[in-house]
Amino acid sequence: MMNKQLLKNSFGWGFILWLIGYVLGIVFFFVFPTSLIGWAILPIGLVITLWVLLKKVKGDTLQYYLILATIWTVIAVVFDYLFIVQAFNPADGYYKLDVYIYYLLTFVIPLTIGWWKTKRPTAKSLF
Repeated sequence: MMNKQLLKNSFGWGFILWLIGYVLGIVFFFVFPTSLIGWAILPIGLVITLWVLLKKVKGDTLQYYLILATIWTVIAVVFDYLFIVQAFNPADGYYKLDVYIYYLLTFVIPLTIGWWKTKRPTAKSLF
């Protein structure tokens, strides 16, 4: 069963991170060719995601981060499909390398940070 903090971190931050990318995509639509929008969003999303995981998420088990990674990825895939593919029906399609890398990173980054946070030695274990 999920606790309140896990719900906030998984669904709350998952939606907020997706929404940031979505809004950036709309803004960048007026600045970049459509084929470059995802590539322009990717580094910004990476930095914001790392900040959220390092400063805002306080999970203490790898399972916690696995749940986070799974929910964040499901949110990204489902909301992209509903609010980009279905809503805008991009002429040249949506699913290209940048999108697959985004989905992969959405899953792998929380696991990597979770592993790093939960495997670090504590002061007690050093003595």
